[in-house]
Amino acid sequence: MNCLTSSTLALVLLAAGAAVAADADADTEPTYAERLGWPAGSRIAIFHVDDAGMCHDANVGTIEALEKGVATSTSIMMPCAWVGEFARYVAANPTVDAGLHLTLTSEWKNYRWGPVAGKSAVPGLVDKEGCMWHEVEQVVANASPDEIETEIRAQLDRALTLGLKPTHLDSHMGTLFASPAFFERYLKVGAEKNIPVLVPGGHLTHVKAGLPLPEEAVKMMAQKAWDAGLPVVDDIHVGSYEGMTPEDKKGLVIDFLRTLKPGITEFIVHCTRPSENFQHISSSGRMRLAELNAMCDPEVKKVVEEEGIILTTWREMKERRDKVK
Repeated sequence: MNCLTSSTLALVLLAAGAAVAADADADTEPTYAERLGWPAGSRIAIFHVDDAGMCHDANVGTIEALEKGVATSTSIMMPCAWVGEFARYVAANPTVDAGLHLTLTSEWKNYRWGPVAGKSAVPGLVDKEGCMWHEVEQVVANASPDEIETEIRAQLDRALTLGLKPTHLDSHMGTLFASPAFFERYLKVGAEKNIPVLVPGGHLTHVKAGLPLPEEAVKMMAQKAWDAGLPVVDDIHVGSYEGMTPEDKKGLVIDFLRTLKPGITEFIVHCTRPSENFQHISSSGRMRLAELNAMCDPEVKKVVEEEGIILTTWREMKERRDKVK
């Protein structure tokens, strides 16, 4: 997921004085880690692999990161062709923390997919090829909130049909954060089905720099999720590709661990073991391989231990949330 990308979200900002006061009070509020029962000051990380099910190479990389690396969680792209393979892996390994990477775009040039609900059910979600739109902005311009909800439910239904029990929901390319109405449907389904949804609500150290919507609006979203009985993370690190080379990835992960603030932070990666065919899907193969290598690097594992970082899953967070009044 390219989390929280371009947005037309129009939410009212707090008055300047109130915003300053909120910033001053932010450090005194308990983190979501504390609210979920971890000791004060605990630094919690979820290394999360997006795009499981997208293709065979993505499945191979995701499994390797989960089994041999520090990755603790993943989410699956239900409209894609290789979902069945990954569902069988989860069935054979039921402790895997696997959610749904709710997919409302089809961004590649030659490898594309359509909505699970079908064109007739969600016509605003498809382009002239009958596939999902390439860009988030196109989804916002053409799809209705009802169509968004219909497709979310269709993707969840397909997962359940395959025997999956999603530990959480998140958003491919951040589409569900691109409209307040889209987000409401995302949260509605999560709350109704008692499935956690990814939304940050704490210090937002990493995510705020590229946040195209007001910080307070995001925190209001997070509070809605919490009030619905769902766990919330404090921050998200999107592992940006911009201005980076594959060689930079390991250093980025180590720097993230060394400077991690108290609270729960999800660090997003896209781990792939690219074959010859992957180049026909995307030019990102080298970067995705670098992220896989970083997840499995012994030095990264050592830094996790040295820094006393606690690695968690969405399953554990939901179990903890269920115990909180």
